[in-house]
Amino acid sequence: MANFTTHIAVGTVVSGALATLTLAADVVAPENLIAVTMAGVLGSILPDIDLKDSRPSKAMFSGLGIFFSFAVLFSFATKFSIAELWILWLGTLVLFRYGLHSAFHHLSIHRGIWHSILAAIFSAGATAVVFYYVLGRHEGVAWLGAAFLFLGYLTHLILDELYSVDVMDTRVKASFGTALKLFDRRYPYASLGMLAAAIGVMSITPSTKTFRDGMASRNLWAGLNQRLLPEDKWFGILDRNSGLAKVGTSPDTSGVTTGSIPATPPAATTPAP
Repeated sequence: MANFTTHIAVGTVVSGALATLTLAADVVAPENLIAVTMAGVLGSILPDIDLKDSRPSKAMFSGLGIFFSFAVLFSFATKFSIAELWILWLGTLVLFRYGLHSAFHHLSIHRGIWHSILAAIFSAGATAVVFYYVLGRHEGVAWLGAAFLFLGYLTHLILDELYSVDVMDTRVKASFGTALKLFDRRYPYASLGMLAAAIGVMSITPSTKTFRDGMASRNLWAGLNQRLLPEDKWFGILDRNSGLAKVGTSPDTSGVTTGSIPATPPAATTPAP
């Protein structure tokens, strides 16, 4: 299988390419774009969360601990004393980093259900839930983050399958077929559990209407096609046709906005704390 460095490098490239398209389409504000791009990078290493002593697993649970500890801290900042906030923050951090980490690895098997498309669907749904209910982002931003994570997740699975083929010795390794699969037939109960988890998380995800309408918009795809190549100059200097430098003009930024999807949900649809 591909190592951690390869996964995060390729995941970063894929997420960066998607972020470039998203930025060109002017879909979300820059602060949201950073968040959804990081979701894509996270997805590219998430399947290796079931490796107990792996860097992805340790980093994942450390990251989850940091994220939720600060989420708890900010949620109760005005309700408790400083001492109580310290206890809540540290307790949440330790719970996720060590408690959940240990419990998770007593139940998981590497290259099991987490290396499946079903797990990718569950993780994408969980991402949408976190973006919407925990971070308070707009439903369109929530599903954009879910899409980034899903594609990053698939990138990981595809890379592992590619590394199962030894091109030089023209042979297929025994691990071929264990990474990219719909579900894990070897462990039916784990697959059923993941299916139940996926259905459960999808039942509480925000509406997909904004995301679907945005992806189906002709204006979005027409705009991307128009911006695919520079109209007259490369990097604002070199003329595409003649190769001559043209200096003294600045790019038109009048059409640049902060994103068509708002940063937060409308007041009427803001989720309850």
